[in-house]
Amino acid sequence: MDWVPKTRLGRMVLNGEITTMSQALATKLPLREAEIVDILLPDLKDEVIDVNIVQRMTDSGRRVKFRITCVVGNGDGFIGIGRAKGKEVGPSIRKAIDNAKLNIIEIKRGCGSWECGCGTPHSLPFTVVGKSGSVEVVLKPAPRGISLAVGDVAKSILTLAGVKDSWGFAKGHTKTTVNYAYATYYALQNTIEMRVSEEQEKRQSIVSGPVQVHVTEEAVPGQEE
Repeated sequence: MDWVPKTRLGRMVLNGEITTMSQALATKLPLREAEIVDILLPDLKDEVIDVNIVQRMTDSGRRVKFRITCVVGNGDGFIGIGRAKGKEVGPSIRKAIDNAKLNIIEIKRGCGSWECGCGTPHSLPFTVVGKSGSVEVVLKPAPRGISLAVGDVAKSILTLAGVKDSWGFAKGHTKTTVNYAYATYYALQNTIEMRVSEEQEKRQSIVSGPVQVHVTEEAVPGQEE
């Protein structure tokens, strides 16, 4: 990759001082280059959540722009959301994906349901709430096998974040897809901001960030998933 980093964090990643996304976020340095995420999370997936057409009348005629909302995640503890506006759909989607990479966060997962106790981080460790505009989303831990009992938008975000089982409740104007998506994102962000004791971590199998070990060089023979 012919990439010349412009930020301190970028130079640390390129020099090999930082090798994981968790380390990069732990530095608290601003994430301003999408290439950092491309290097540290090569298996990142993206999904277009909303495409909105914005029209404006000017003296020269009607001008049309597209407003795109995208979500990115590796399916294992990292999720990001971003928006972009442009005259063409393709470049706007690429820009929205890059913006989502710059907003990537690490979330906590666990087995917080009293009905389960399986000891694997398949769900959320505790109930979290997120709000954006009129939409309020409540995500609760669910026992293994329940899957994602949430709306379609929240389901896409939770899947990309690596949450397999969860109850979800939403209030407000949930047809506003962008607010619904951001409310879900803020709820997941609250998992990392809430402090937990060591005893809670052990009891509820709480993990922060990825569970799997990602091999970015060459796959080791005989260790295929």
